Amino acid sequence: MSIPRVVVSAALLLSALTSGCAEQQPPVPMRSGVGVTESSIALGVLTDMTGPFKSSAILRIRGYELYLDQVNQRGGVCGRKIELKQKDHGFDVQRALDGYFELEPQVLGFIDVAGAQMTAAIEPDLMQTRALTVPGSWAAALLGNPHMMIVGTTYDLDVLNGLDHYRRTGVIKQGDTVGHVYIKGNYGDNALDGTKFAATNWGMNVSEQPIGDSTADLTTQITALKTAGAKAVVLSTTPPQTAIAVGIAARIGWDVPFLASAVGFDPAILESPAAAAVQKQVLIASPVAPFVADAPGPREVRDGYQAKFPGEKASINVVHGYVVAMAYVAVLEKACGKNDLTRDGVLRAFHDTNGIDTKGITSPLRFSLVGRPSATQSYIVRPDAGVPGGLSVVEPLRESELVKAKGTRAK
Repeated sequence: MSIPRVVVSAALLLSALTSGCAEQQPPVPMRSGVGVTESSIALGVLTDMTGPFKSSAILRIRGYELYLDQVNQRGGVCGRKIELKQKDHGFDVQRALDGYFELEPQVLGFIDVAGAQMTAAIEPDLMQTRALTVPGSWAAALLGNPHMMIVGTTYDLDVLNGLDHYRRTGVIKQGDTVGHVYIKGNYGDNALDGTKFAATNWGMNVSEQPIGDSTADLTTQITALKTAGAKAVVLSTTPPQTAIAVGIAARIGWDVPFLASAVGFDPAILESPAAAAVQKQVLIASPVAPFVADAPGPREVRDGYQAKFPGEKASINVVHGYVVAMAYVAVLEKACGKNDLTRDGVLRAFHDTNGIDTKGITSPLRFSLVGRPSATQSYIVRPDAGVPGGLSVVEPLRESELVKAKGTRAK
């Protein structure tokens, strides 16, 4: 049966008219705000480039630059190249405030604000300006701030995952004492929370040794933990303090296993007098992969770093910077998809971002669960002077059953 030609013609005409109307619909305009132009998106870096954390800060910036260069080479975000505007605070709060108030009117958000004291000083203004900010910290106390992007686990979860490794390998067991040397404040207090949670659930005891971030002699603390019979010691310390603590233990003949946080390690330790003891006695629970990890993400970082910065030494901080940039760009791309590159648009995109595949640098990142970490798995790594970056993998990404329990109770 044939269809009348007049019907076909009418149908074609209607289709053409409908198609023409669709083509004439004006595109939704892109909303933009502070730090965004027709050709660029500016992000702020407020960090310590001349003070005690100079080494880690510079290498973290290398990670940002490496990933953002790749993004810009493929066209940027929304056709805009991403640029970094940097200020050095030298680990001084007043300089940080001055630098922040200079940068804030120029940038869409901050990809780096380093230092707990600096973050605390500018946090009230961040609540007003609504600029998405990545603090140089994994403290759980920051999770309640809707403007803070914590990329990876928090200090307490790393401790739980690290102590779980020691428990599964027979280093610690029910009834044992675990020592903990920690810097008082967001970093150390949060890490200690992990140790206490593990001890409560596993029937262990905790011997606490609080210190300041400038404490240079840890003889009293290490001797006290040996006297208490600690079977393992958690260190939430600066890199120099990590070397000091392990060096003292070695000097007094105490072959105790240590568990450190990633921020408590710097490859320079492996050139110190404590290098041999650190390599023998220390494991590190890390929220991100070390530079030599055998996964697609770290391999991508290594290949890119060696090509862009030939001859430069690397560390885990390069990988950290790279994955932070990866996460921030994923949020910007989601905001771009909503045609809203304002600060409010970026925040909405941030709270709606899940399942970022970091190719093994971290476990998949999820930012939509308010008050919860974006990832819960940690690497267990060992100081190793024989590999680039100074850390080799002992155990790939893994989540302790206690991390799951802690998350369930927190909801």
